[in-house]
Parts: sequence; structure tokens; C-alpha cells
Amino acid sequence: MSPIQEALLLGAALIAVALLAVFDVIPEAVAQYAPLAVVPLVLRRRNACAGRAC
Repeated sequence: MSPIQEALLLGAALIAVALLAVFDVIPEAVAQYAPLAVVPLVLRRRNACAGRAC
């Protein structure tokens, strides 16, 4: 999957969580921490090239 596709998928997922919170499908507290749940995915991608020339 290309980086652009990953970014679009990530953005769509965060927007979906925000919309679900607006319509009270999921609690607001869950939606507040959704961006923090994405951090490991972003760091995983960046650490793949750490210490090497990619």
C-alpha cells in the first residue's frame, strides 16, 4: 500500500470515529483517544527505515 493510500485510509478512519461520536454511536471519551491509538501505526512506518538508507 502506498503512503498516500495509508494516509487517506487513516484520515477516513479518524473522520469516521469523529462522526460516530457526534451521532452518539460511540462515547465521546473513546473518540478523544482515537488519534492516540493511531500513533503506533505511524511510528511503525517511520521506524522501518531507521538506521538504514531506504
